[in-house]
Amino acid sequence: MVNLGLVQGWAAIIMGILSGSVPWFTMMIVHKKSKLFQKIDDTLGVFHTHAVAGLLGGILTGLFAEPELCKLFLPILSSRGGVYGGSGGKQILKQIVGGLFIIGWNLVVTTIICLVINLVIPLRMPDEDLMIGDDAVHGEEAYALWGDGEKYDPNKHDIYSDDTLHPKPSSGATQVV
Repeated sequence: MVNLGLVQGWAAIIMGILSGSVPWFTMMIVHKKSKLFQKIDDTLGVFHTHAVAGLLGGILTGLFAEPELCKLFLPILSSRGGVYGGSGGKQILKQIVGGLFIIGWNLVVTTIICLVINLVIPLRMPDEDLMIGDDAVHGEEAYALWGDGEKYDPNKHDIYSDDTLHPKPSSGATQVV
């Protein structure tokens, strides 16, 4: 699903612009408006960064694959992207089918991995931590470009989860060593 030298430089620039812009749009705009996405805990935008960008890159490779470059890398000499006419639509379809296969494979394998991990350690955070927010629990604000994320409040949350006493870090120009 990676272009592997199958596209010209101009097409790679277009692919880069789209593969950066579209996932950002789906993460910052669509995710916040979609009821389905709101039910999914994806603090770091992994779905948008990997699934959206990866699938888009694969489909765009099927669109922009240059026939002469395809002859160098692919066993089927008549391969070409959709913009080059002829059988180019078939290549886009192959890329979509490949993407769907990868999505199915990832669903099955990730489910198996999560079930095995869940036998050893719980995958879900305690409800108390979830109420604070998983990013705020760690003192972070994930992708808060507009300042709309949760902020860590040191007066409200302690950085340690245990009940033992811990020294407070020094602040100012000098620190105790």
